[in-house]
Amino acid sequence: MLRISRLLALTALGFLLSATAADAASRLTIRGAGFGHGVGMSQYGAMGYATQGAGYSDILAHYYTGTSLGTVEPTSVVRVLLQSTSGAAAITSAERAGSRTLDPAKSYRVVRRTFDQVDLQSATGRKLGTYTAPLQIDGGADGIVLKGRALNGRTSGAYRGILELRPGAFGVNAINAVALDEYVQGVVPVESPASWPLEALKAQAVAARTYAITSSKGGNGFEHYPDTRSQVYGGIGVEQPTTNQAVAETARQVVTYGGRPVTTYFFSTSGGRTENNENSFGGPPQPWLRSVEDPYDDVSPRHRWRVQMSMTDAARKLSGLVKGRFRGVKVIRRGASPRVVAADVVGSRGTTRVTGATLRARFGLYDTWGYYTSIATKKKPPAEETPAAQPPQRAAGEGTGGVTPSARMTRFRAIATVAGTVLPARDGELVHIQGRRGPKWVDVISTRVRAGAYRAAVTQPGVYRASFRGATGAPVRVR
Repeated sequence: MLRISRLLALTALGFLLSATAADAASRLTIRGAGFGHGVGMSQYGAMGYATQGAGYSDILAHYYTGTSLGTVEPTSVVRVLLQSTSGAAAITSAERAGSRTLDPAKSYRVVRRTFDQVDLQSATGRKLGTYTAPLQIDGGADGIVLKGRALNGRTSGAYRGILELRPGAFGVNAINAVALDEYVQGVVPVESPASWPLEALKAQAVAARTYAITSSKGGNGFEHYPDTRSQVYGGIGVEQPTTNQAVAETARQVVTYGGRPVTTYFFSTSGGRTENNENSFGGPPQPWLRSVEDPYDDVSPRHRWRVQMSMTDAARKLSGLVKGRFRGVKVIRRGASPRVVAADVVGSRGTTRVTGATLRARFGLYDTWGYYTSIATKKKPPAEETPAAQPPQRAAGEGTGGVTPSARMTRFRAIATVAGTVLPARDGELVHIQGRRGPKWVDVISTRVRAGAYRAAVTQPGVYRASFRGATGAPVRVR
């Protein structure tokens, strides 16, 4: 129904509004939730639970369905690929290389000699010895320092344990062989802020420890990367008293299902519900990685988010997937959370089936949990005159002066039609046409979708846009 009483309030103001409004425009709005893959423990959710007084064992039991806590051997060792150079690996604070004593105050270089041998050199390049890989180098009490940029972007880091140097494809791979709990000390503070409640940090410590022994992303002498391909690891330089306390108070503890340690995926923000593993990673369903409610995850800044772009920009990001002219994204299947599992990229010449992960990567989104709404709007010539809204009815005898309702009707001539398309939409759903009033947008008229299209007559100049399911289209100017 036309709300002409509101339209009349938008008078010559339209001529003073944004000069960027065009006569035709289109926009894709993505309303999303969460940050990460959505499987396992939400780190912000764990922090929220801890703030509510939950202990770490309860937190872990919530996110990893049907699990309990067990322990591992204290001799467990983790091998992390810190650096893969095209030349020499540079080190300092080293006390021993193989059977050779080194000076911790000096710097050394290790270079590739053959496919299974490396040379140890002085800082000036003088050869000190040739070793069959891996060459093991021990550091002192303050750890051994690897110079240069590590794979996680950090530079000149100090690490516990030993460095194992192996020939790489073109240079040398520097691998940190470190005791499991010392490794976890270098993981927790870069995966969860050290200022978080201790119980949340303890949950993170157990999850990181379990993940380390149940997953392997590497090869050629290592199991893990120091970045998000595995879990972020920063060595001694990132350790904090609170996170070291969390590691110490959960020493050797791991998450088990049926008495065996299981892979404990974790991520930043769930958006309010985690996801079943098969809907995010594929593969068979795992009973401990079921979707669960996450009521305290709203403390995260990524609990809800929104991305808007022009349809032209969206089509460019989806290059190679759009058939014809890009019209929008239609979700075909959602998971339990409800993250997008499958969707169609809709074009004027057909559709292309994609995964939620593909859309996340192409659009650079925080998560696959998203609602996609495309709104196209343009100005058309007026279709017909539009009757004004009738004033509110009075009760009998309230002084209508004997004027009939029909006599009180006034007709206003429409100066344009605001029309366009929305995707996805069901017939009969409402599209609200909004007008700009100073810094604000106000609803001025509503119309219903028919076959994916909408149209509404306007009687005053101004800048208008369509609003549908919480998404807004780009503005158009009516003169």
